[in-house]
Amino acid sequence: MLEQNVISETKAEHLLHEYQPGAFFLASPHRVLLGKGISEAVPDADGQNQLETLPGRIAEALNKAKQLGQSRPVVVGAVPFDYLKPPRLVVPEEVRWSGPLQFGDAKIEQQPVHTYHIQPVPAPEDYKKGVEQGLASIADGTLSKIVLSRSLHLTSPEAIQTGELLHHLARHNTHGYTFAAEVSGPDDSSSHRTLLGASPELLVSRMGTQVVSNPLAGSRPRSDDPVEDQRRADELLSSAKDLHEHAVVADAVAAGLRPFCRSLDVPEKPSLIQTETMWHLSSVIKGELSDPTVTSLELAAALHPTPAVCGTPTDLAREAIREIEPFDRGFFTGMVGWCDDAGDGEWIVTIRCAEAEERSLRLFAGAGVVAGSKAEDELQETSAKFRTMLRAMGVNHI
Repeated sequence: MLEQNVISETKAEHLLHEYQPGAFFLASPHRVLLGKGISEAVPDADGQNQLETLPGRIAEALNKAKQLGQSRPVVVGAVPFDYLKPPRLVVPEEVRWSGPLQFGDAKIEQQPVHTYHIQPVPAPEDYKKGVEQGLASIADGTLSKIVLSRSLHLTSPEAIQTGELLHHLARHNTHGYTFAAEVSGPDDSSSHRTLLGASPELLVSRMGTQVVSNPLAGSRPRSDDPVEDQRRADELLSSAKDLHEHAVVADAVAAGLRPFCRSLDVPEKPSLIQTETMWHLSSVIKGELSDPTVTSLELAAALHPTPAVCGTPTDLAREAIREIEPFDRGFFTGMVGWCDDAGDGEWIVTIRCAEAEERSLRLFAGAGVVAGSKAEDELQETSAKFRTMLRAMGVNHI
């Protein structure tokens, strides 16, 4: 058994080191997947809503890959926040699996310091004005919640080392989901555009008839002072505002899964989870499928987007986001993951992420705005969430 564990650990690290831009990589607490090459690309939909017909288009691509000789084909890639925008999903020519990454007690190497020019979009003061707009819609009863985000545009005189960034993200995110996916469009130039990040949030996984979702909502930045850090954790766990915000998300996820499940276990109250930069309220929701033919992608499409990344009511929050945010979210707050021909798969909420291209990166972070939110607090929360990517890049201050 020990020998098998060592082999699994070594193989997982090999997959991380083998990653090159253009490939797909996903490390979860349970397994690592590396996909290389393209056997089939999932085509865009005719019409407006890309999600409606996505399960059927994925099934078609998987069947074609089977006809070409793949015994267990897998679709991998990313789906954007906006259902009007096309996903980037492919069946790789080669898929390799391993157990989870296990870095053990090995010392985390110091990241090289890179120089970046950083431009916030929107500017911090404009972001706070956007939060105030959201609060006005909450006060007049139009919305119950809205998630508003901002971005950092970073440019460097040197080429972005995507593999190096991915490695640093994985070393600091052993309990979460570290990913890299090619999101260049068919009409893009020859350069790669890579979505990469270290998300703490599982949208949904499906293994056989077992379904798991882990919605997160309600957050506090971590502190380097252990006493202050614990105080923030305790405050979050007792905050009426954050507990309500979390309940809205957990209830929405449960409502989305319930039609598919013969049984569903929803915790009565959330627990705390931590990343290097944030505390989160967390609920692990587990169910058993009524119909074993329902795929992980169908479940993910039924949940996306949750109130944790959009707001409530969903359609009105989405429209308000389009009006308030001065940029296209792209794949941020979408989902990234895989689905095999048996329907098993994992889909991760695309947060704590960036899009990298040649010498530039776009980082994203958002915060949930509800009654009682303060614009300055939401600004500080987004700053804390940026730290996941910035630390991996060797940037300690912005």
